Amino acid sequence: MTVYESDLPGVGKKHEIELDDGSRLVVVTHHAGKREVYRRPSEDADSEKLFELSDKLARQVGTILEGAYFQPVKTDRIETLLAGNVVIEWVDVAPESPLVGVTLAGADIRQKYGISIIAIQRGDETIPSPAADTSIESGDTLVVLGQKDACRSFVGHVTGDED
Repeated sequence: MTVYESDLPGVGKKHEIELDDGSRLVVVTHHAGKREVYRRPSEDADSEKLFELSDKLARQVGTILEGAYFQPVKTDRIETLLAGNVVIEWVDVAPESPLVGVTLAGADIRQKYGISIIAIQRGDETIPSPAADTSIESGDTLVVLGQKDACRSFVGHVTGDED
């Protein structure tokens, strides 16, 4: 997949994404935030407008497409980028993680890393806004919020891959 980016003076930016079938998805982002989405059957063909979205709706649709609400495939790294280089990231806790058996208060994650654990997924259960006395267990998935670099540093600690 190749993505082409170009400036549209007085309008905004255009991104063209090559799709597997040889067609292209074209997204025009206006300075005011509006998005227009087109499809080009081939590189040399004219674009056909598919739909238009407001800035707010485009961000909501983008979040859904990114998988923030549902992750159909398990991947090594799941993260959702928010404004200001802030991410929400899902971090799996392996049995050998130094956090297994430690409470959130004992781990002192907010102080050490500047991030917050906003939820814990434990099996079929989700613990939203976990309390300080909640213990981290092997197999948990921690949903963390923070600056991208801080989250990456925390992931290194959880997985034992610290730099």
